[in-house]
Amino acid sequence: GKEIVIANAIIAILTIGGQQLFSFFTFSCPCHVGQNLIYGLAFLGVPALILLVVGYALNNQTWRLVTGKRSPLEEETPPNRLLQCKLICFVLCSITGRALVAPVTWLAVTLINGSYYICAMSEYVSVHYYGANPNVTASERRRILAAFPCSQLVPPELTRARDEVILLLRYHSQVAGWLLIAVVVITVFLSYCLASCFSPLSFLHFRYWNSYVHNEQELFDEATDQHSRLYAMQHVRKFFGFIPGSENVKEIRIPSLREWQAISGLAFLKQVDEEHYDYSLLHDWALKESVNGKYLRTDEDP
Repeated sequence: GKEIVIANAIIAILTIGGQQLFSFFTFSCPCHVGQNLIYGLAFLGVPALILLVVGYALNNQTWRLVTGKRSPLEEETPPNRLLQCKLICFVLCSITGRALVAPVTWLAVTLINGSYYICAMSEYVSVHYYGANPNVTASERRRILAAFPCSQLVPPELTRARDEVILLLRYHSQVAGWLLIAVVVITVFLSYCLASCFSPLSFLHFRYWNSYVHNEQELFDEATDQHSRLYAMQHVRKFFGFIPGSENVKEIRIPSLREWQAISGLAFLKQVDEEHYDYSLLHDWALKESVNGKYLRTDEDP
């Protein structure tokens, strides 16, 4: 839907901005044999991996897939394993597609920029740079090439060779970046085409289904917030003796030390029977304890 496209565009823009700031403030090639590759690949791969994990973690479908259990309604009929596998694969592909937006954007932007790739691959360029001693050893050649990303470390007679190597590596990096973008765009387009071809719904019916799912989720979230608030309000009223927000509070309840201790501490989700849970310590207290204790009258007029 449009919301998904807008969300993906915002993620991509934020990733591009973050990459530029990240590069400006943190990236500094060591220009040393053996360290350039590790440093460059770390800046390329580690942020992309972190963004991928964050993309999975921020997707509600991930937690629905991980924490969901088979519905009791399905126990009445034998499960269709093939259908279940197809559904899981579809959900995984959907989650992965959303999660890949930020890391792919990061990789594409960093490759087009070229700085990370130049740092990582400079010592492995197989070119005969100008003005160099032809009798130089392979290790010495790698040492000189490794210093090329740092212009201040390059002797003046090798400036032309350095410029050529930097241009060559930037060319490789930018070509790889644009190829990555092209592959992703084509893959996304073909995926949408295949999904539309195999969809049992017509075009307008599919749009209606998307609209229904979106509205259902919004209404469910609103109902969840209101229901949980009303439910929690009953437990709070039992503990304090009045409903929060009430204008005419005639008396308040004074909780005992034992009751304060009962609702304090770490709260864990607690299963009380096959169908119900206690969501908090206050919830557990309200369901177990009877309403008694000390009450204090309050004046309605100040």
